[in-house]
Amino acid sequence: MGVGSETREGKVYFKKEFSFYQTMVKCSICSKALAELFLDKVKGTRLRKPGSSKQYPVCFECQKKFPTKEALLKQL
Repeated sequence: MGVGSETREGKVYFKKEFSFYQTMVKCSICSKALAELFLDKVKGTRLRKPGSSKQYPVCFECQKKFPTKEALLKQL
């Protein structure tokens, strides 16, 4: 059987696994845990480096410390 599975009366039931956002998203600059909103949306902003598809979550406190996008990208 797979991880997190149970059997009852010959049927297999799978427990809901944690999604990426339920495993605690942290700020890429200060490593502070970000809050989750309704429907597992993360409170904060996501940045992308030019030419990259990877997203970097940033908290509101770091946005206040580094007001421009260029300053935030230097900290990543």
